[in-house]
Amino acid sequence: MTATKRARNMPTGPSPFTPAEADALALALEKFRDPRTTAKGEPRAHVGLKRLETLWFNTGSLCNLACATCFMESSPTNDALVYLTRAETARFMNEADAGFDTREIGFTGGEPFMNPEIMDMLEDALGRGYDVLVLSNAMKPMRRREEALLALKAQHGDRLTIRVSLDHYTQAAHEGERGANSWTPAIDGLQWLSRQGFSIAVAGRHLPHEDDAAARAGYAALFARHGIAIDAADPSRLVLFPEMDETKDVPEITTACWGILDISPSSVMCSSSRMVVRKKGSEAAGVVACTLLPYDEEFDLGTTLAAANHTVSLNHPHCARFCVLGGASCS
Repeated sequence: MTATKRARNMPTGPSPFTPAEADALALALEKFRDPRTTAKGEPRAHVGLKRLETLWFNTGSLCNLACATCFMESSPTNDALVYLTRAETARFMNEADAGFDTREIGFTGGEPFMNPEIMDMLEDALGRGYDVLVLSNAMKPMRRREEALLALKAQHGDRLTIRVSLDHYTQAAHEGERGANSWTPAIDGLQWLSRQGFSIAVAGRHLPHEDDAAARAGYAALFARHGIAIDAADPSRLVLFPEMDETKDVPEITTACWGILDISPSSVMCSSSRMVVRKKGSEAAGVVACTLLPYDEEFDLGTTLAAANHTVSLNHPHCARFCVLGGASCS
């Protein structure tokens, strides 16, 4: 990937969520090089697909914002992942219908509501009986779809959930990550969703040295102040993600780590989900192992769900920091 071009309102300084350099050592160059063994020569952990519970679609990497530390490098100019079409998503949902016990369809980006066919895709997924989760920043692209969203809600109720990215419960930290003038539209969008009775959630973060309890208390006060119907104590409604920086040091995950950490491979995201993307210049949409790794060719798994039904090597810092040690999942 190339560096993101500077966009209007893009933050000019470092992300407020980035730890101080003294607190974050650089990743050793010898780590995460071999999919079979770690830098110490120990067998690397692998995860098999136990059940395709969530099928993700990355609707495209274009976004109305350019954040300071977007792991997707989404921006108004990055089209490395081109817009998926309704026909492409239908092909993969047909396969899920026929051969997989899939419960949920997720739509992410970029900003999904910028995709011109997003409402048709949502209608298709809901019409097939899936629960649907859409990750959005709740700004203008979503607000332009209000009438269509209300129609979907009237027909399908709480099977449609919109999870809004609100990086912090303070305007200063949120805009330090997402840029000037990004706070008020996001709050307005959340308030609209709440007033209309949508099933909603928030994806947030906490600042370095701020613990989960403090962050949840801060969000709870914010939600109460603005009349947003979200229980900040519910981890499914306020999702606090660990920070991801693939340049910073993190332990590699070995087969022995499952027992040492008392963690099951089935708790890791790639045991229950896959994501469909369409890379710019590709002849067809394909499947990748993880929502966090849409560009890394090592995690490309073919052009069908059947081809993607095999083990994944935890050979990336995100695997360790976000999924295993962070215990996080996008679903």
